[in-house]
Amino acid sequence: MTKAFYISPTGIHSGLSSISLGLVRALDKIGVRVGFYKPVTENESGNDNSIYFANKLGHQVKKAPIHFQEAERLLGNGDEALLMERVVSDFNACAEGQDIVIVEGLVPTANQAYGSQLNKDIARNLNAQIILVCSEDNIENSSFNEELKVAASLYSSSKDPDVIGAILNKIKLTDAALNRATEAPESFLTHYEDEQTSPSSVFSDAFKLIGSIPWQPELSAPRVIDLAKSMPLEILKMGDAQTRRVQDIVIAAQMIDNIIPRLVPGALVVTPADRSDVIIATCMASLSGTPLAALMLTGNSTLSERVGALCDRAFIDGLPLLKTELDTFQSASALSSLNIEVQEDDFARMERVVDTVSEFIDLQWLKSICARERKARLSPPAFRNLLAVRARRAAKRIVLPEGNEPRTVSAATICQQRGFADCVLIGKRAEIEAVAHAQGFELHKDITIVDPDTVRENYVAPMVELRKHKGLAPDMALAQLEDNVVLATMMVALNEVDGLVSGAVHTTANTVRPALQLIKTADHAKVVSSVFFMCLPEQVLVYGDCAINPDPSATQLADIAIQSADSALAFGIKPKVAMISYSTGASGSGSDVEKVREATKIAQALRPDLEIDGPLQYDAAAIKSVAAKKAPDSKVAGEATVFIFPDLNTGNTTYKAVQRSANVISMGPMLQGLRKPVNDLSRGALVDDIVYTIALTAIQAKQVADQT
Repeated sequence: MTKAFYISPTGIHSGLSSISLGLVRALDKIGVRVGFYKPVTENESGNDNSIYFANKLGHQVKKAPIHFQEAERLLGNGDEALLMERVVSDFNACAEGQDIVIVEGLVPTANQAYGSQLNKDIARNLNAQIILVCSEDNIENSSFNEELKVAASLYSSSKDPDVIGAILNKIKLTDAALNRATEAPESFLTHYEDEQTSPSSVFSDAFKLIGSIPWQPELSAPRVIDLAKSMPLEILKMGDAQTRRVQDIVIAAQMIDNIIPRLVPGALVVTPADRSDVIIATCMASLSGTPLAALMLTGNSTLSERVGALCDRAFIDGLPLLKTELDTFQSASALSSLNIEVQEDDFARMERVVDTVSEFIDLQWLKSICARERKARLSPPAFRNLLAVRARRAAKRIVLPEGNEPRTVSAATICQQRGFADCVLIGKRAEIEAVAHAQGFELHKDITIVDPDTVRENYVAPMVELRKHKGLAPDMALAQLEDNVVLATMMVALNEVDGLVSGAVHTTANTVRPALQLIKTADHAKVVSSVFFMCLPEQVLVYGDCAINPDPSATQLADIAIQSADSALAFGIKPKVAMISYSTGASGSGSDVEKVREATKIAQALRPDLEIDGPLQYDAAAIKSVAAKKAPDSKVAGEATVFIFPDLNTGNTTYKAVQRSANVISMGPMLQGLRKPVNDLSRGALVDDIVYTIALTAIQAKQVADQT
């Protein structure tokens, strides 16, 4: 399983891209197969520098980021699930063949209402471990400890927060300390961690100081040529503008004696064109071997011809000469907000930045964290993405007998567009097209429409044959086939379609009864049952049986547990099966508890490969702290992913209470134990519920085909 490290900044100007790509380089150094992914970009043009440099550094990013405005639009419209599904899908593409993926988060700003929430939601749905990036630029009167505690608290409301550490960036050092740090990066990290260790320190074994990156002026120095992207100017003499870098800005507002000491390597000298003394001194410093960044002339005045001729040798030797119409004050203001981000064509600087960051990362810690097993957790968007991928691969034909029902028509069109299934609608074409038109869309051209009046008689003889042991007569069969659910079920029974979805306007009995009569129970199943996939914010759980069997026997309950575990496994959920009761272990008695206890033993004996335990109360099955007290020796308690309820009353009540009280999306009921897939819908189902039930059905159909 590919691990994700989500790199989340504590503020602006943290050097997020540099740290993210530096981590990629550090992982490269220790031989880890590493990928890079940026879910959302703030760049209005859509050309994201992080993606560009990741590709240039040899880590081909397979998916372009979503623009922040598009993400905001989806969130504002309540389409968070669709956004997160797309994020998970893109991440999976970037994760293919990788051990680790570095995920670059969003920089929170005042203009982005959803920035911090997006960081939290994306990290959670990717099951990522979070690494915070904090820069001294972000800290005013607080300490790193306080800054990191506040940033980490953003994730503390999650069920399983995993903020594993932080990287401190742009740490200001004296020249002597900087020299020592660059000579021995590992000792600098240890020294800095020791300095941070105090009774109030945020760092611990669970929250590691992963790297301390000293601020080095040359790493934040843009090229002279880059100035033109931040302010209006003209390049009078190009010189070495492509390679010289601005490390300091000297505003010539003083006497020349005070300016001369500041004419040091990397200095950009800003002066009015009539300050001949400053211009000549700057050119003399350049000719004497000081690699100044450039000379910038401000205001409306022009350089004297005689001064220009005197200084021409400095410009020929490489000193760039710039001119701006801004006055000196305006120029100083513009330069104070100079964009110091690495530009796309400045690959040499990015290489140096990435190398430097990787040198100050704790590589031994990285090795240890990469070697640790990461507990698998399937988030709802990851689950929906898994359904989408598997449904497309299945390429099955699904019949929808409620063909003129508005939600069903909309869902069929979406499924056809997204390739989840080839949909067959039963009904009159004119009615169905009118329903689509009323909802503002055109019916997808590849959807098949079957007029029941033209095909009904085709199914009379086959239906009589299937029900001859019950004495079904042709006229009775024809009458039953007036019900489109029965007609659609016959299409499934005769292999004309691969599965059926109904229930938007029909009861569960209307959907299930024809399936039991015409498709029948699979050979391996003792009973037909159902499961719901409960999409909780943190993970997807399986609830069974919540729709079919009012009071199953112990043997039937054991069969339901095994069926549900297999269903969970088939849909990417590791089954840990909790047999639910009002009593945990041996603490209670009574016929209801005894049934669950017996069912648990039967299921364990039939499937020793599965983790099944019971009886367990719901809280003991779901919550670790409760499990530690009530069932400390259980391998399921506190970690259950499949919940088997003792009867329909308990199961149906629980699933609806969780669904409505916690505003949880539930997919299902998905029927188990039939020869071919038939699935029921809640009559309150939303369009998305129908879409994913169709996807579930297509996947089930593929599994049936693989088994026969």
